[in-house]
Amino acid sequence: MKIWESLLGRSEARTDPSLGFQDWVNMFTFNGQSYPLLNTTWGNQDEESIIRTASAAYQANGPVFALVMARLQVFSQTRFQWTRFKSGQPTDLFGSPELAILERPWPGGVTGDLLARMEVDVSQAGNAYIRRVRRGVGPAKVDRLNRLRPEWVTILLGSQEDEEHPSEAADVEVAGYVYRPGGNKKDGRMIYLSPNEVAHYAPIPDLVNNFLGMSWITPVILEASADDGMTMHKRKFMQNAATPNLSIKFDPSMTLDQVRQFKALMEEEHAGVWNAYKTLYLGGGADVEVIGKDFKELDFSATQGKGESRLAAAAGVPPSWVGFSEGLQGSSLNAGNFTAARRRFGDGTMQHLWSNAAASLEPILFPPNGANLWYDVSGIPFLHEDAKDAAEIQSAQSTTIVQLVNGGFTAESSVKAVQASDWTLLVHTGLTSVQLQPPVDPNAPPVAPPTGTPPQLPPGGAKP
Repeated sequence: MKIWESLLGRSEARTDPSLGFQDWVNMFTFNGQSYPLLNTTWGNQDEESIIRTASAAYQANGPVFALVMARLQVFSQTRFQWTRFKSGQPTDLFGSPELAILERPWPGGVTGDLLARMEVDVSQAGNAYIRRVRRGVGPAKVDRLNRLRPEWVTILLGSQEDEEHPSEAADVEVAGYVYRPGGNKKDGRMIYLSPNEVAHYAPIPDLVNNFLGMSWITPVILEASADDGMTMHKRKFMQNAATPNLSIKFDPSMTLDQVRQFKALMEEEHAGVWNAYKTLYLGGGADVEVIGKDFKELDFSATQGKGESRLAAAAGVPPSWVGFSEGLQGSSLNAGNFTAARRRFGDGTMQHLWSNAAASLEPILFPPNGANLWYDVSGIPFLHEDAKDAAEIQSAQSTTIVQLVNGGFTAESSVKAVQASDWTLLVHTGLTSVQLQPPVDPNAPPVAPPTGTPPQLPPGGAKP
């Protein structure tokens, strides 16, 4: 595969990951050519890695941070168990000592800390890497998890069919991971990790690369930039007297020095939020005219609210759950709509993330025979309403099963048909309910019983 040859021999320039959020926005175009903003991949033939992250948006943009926290607070509450799938559905949940590594991933850490780190990395970089470290035996044995910084990890690609261009091969696979402390190839520091040492969590696939993920912030980075601009607009509004802009005209007879003196006095007495609303006194020859618009005339809240809603849509979080203005208007807070928003968040966004996280963590574990890692949401208060709905569904299913059995279908086929919603699975016993038997004439002669059975008496007990 020529992996080590490419690692040691190739030198690519890495974009500085310390650039600020606005720097990335300014890099959206260059020399008239448009480039994908926050491109998180590197197009080599035998490796895939992240070159930039959206950490600046997470750290400096209020709506983005609120959305990450909304996802994190629910995502980190789940716990992991083993399950066995039957007909594509998880059955019973059970534990084992192997799950202790997820319950205590590192000293002082719990499952919630592990999942919180994974969510923050995925939101910033689209990828989260968790390494399992095993070394030593006996009392000196070390078995713990470590979070790897996404931008310092490179995925090595391999192929049995096309070793020169594995990324284009039909049998491309992950050959391993390389971790470079500091993210710098030039100093030669790197650690090779096998695929069973690293859990790679990437719930949103990247468009170009085979195994890298994409941050949900990437498609709406310009919305986040616009929100920053609106926030800066408010800040400047408050800094510049918290009033509409003023245009001051001077008499032509005033000298330039007089104008400058007036300007300095004006800014000293009226600039800044603490000087807002003070009475303005003007000397002869000065004329004040209000220009620009205030927040009300700009419909500022509606403009900023639309941008917040687009960010929330990309994050998969209902605006009402993070207190965005668009989610707090009209019927959004009605009981039915609020419940529907919660269900969309839980059944859509969270269920997808939990199942993906379980499948991503499984390779670094040793599952019991025939078992798969799965998530347990029974202790999450956010989903208690879903548990109530599930109980009502189970009650309705139980009633259906009883009716089918009373109708003459076998109990086993009735359960399978209800679970799969497939009525073709029903098997009839040939027996029908007594209500479907034709009425019997009490004066009719008795039916000849089978050999070896006592004679049957007609209804009413009358003897023939």
